[in-house]
Amino acid sequence: MKIMHRKIGLAICFAILFGVAAFAQNAAPGGFPPPRQNYVIQTPTNLSDYFTEATKGSVSPDEKGFIRRWLILEPIDKPNRSNTVFTDSYLRQAFDTLYFKNQFTVLPKDGDKVKVGKQKLAWHALDSKLFNVKLYRFAAGLKKQVYGLLFWTVTVIECEEDIENVRFSAGSNSASMWWLNGEEVLLLSGDRRMVVDDGQSHRLTLKKGRNILRGAIINGPGMSDFCVRFVDEDGKPVKNFTISYQ
Repeated sequence: MKIMHRKIGLAICFAILFGVAAFAQNAAPGGFPPPRQNYVIQTPTNLSDYFTEATKGSVSPDEKGFIRRWLILEPIDKPNRSNTVFTDSYLRQAFDTLYFKNQFTVLPKDGDKVKVGKQKLAWHALDSKLFNVKLYRFAAGLKKQVYGLLFWTVTVIECEEDIENVRFSAGSNSASMWWLNGEEVLLLSGDRRMVVDDGQSHRLTLKKGRNILRGAIINGPGMSDFCVRFVDEDGKPVKNFTISYQ
């Protein structure tokens, strides 16, 4: 019996040593596992599970005011091994960097392509099936890597008249910055999960006619998504506008 126990103990020790050796062999310099941003999703994800192709014309916000129609650029590689780096200063530098031509003014067409470094990326006009836009699933559905990424999004808000004293309200995973008609309206910094109405802008006016809403969302390891809407002085959703991508 003692011999049997001794053999079992030796087997366990060898198993532990083998596991440590395997970990060390696959570890990045410094003894850490490889950065998660290099991984491509392992489980199948279809883009159609979370998005539909946007039709021409306009749609309304959903019943709770969330904006679901977007032009989304395929993800830009932006390796980060941790989301703790997403301070205000880091984000402003990251978002102020020019990745592609006219990135702060362009209203792209569905299928338009841009070059970012060695990447050739396309814009996709999509309607999210959920109130939150699943960027992680967008990347996975296109068979792109899903971690260490920067996403650019654009949509058009069309108003029949000025809508005054509204606030832009957003949540994102992880950090994000938002612009309305070229003006920065909200910065969500830090390592955060997507929470409805996590941050709100100062009072804004949605002007009569077209308003261009633009966002940049960045994430290291973990899921990526966002949800946005406009709310009134009482915090109720604003819905008297339409949304298009043209």
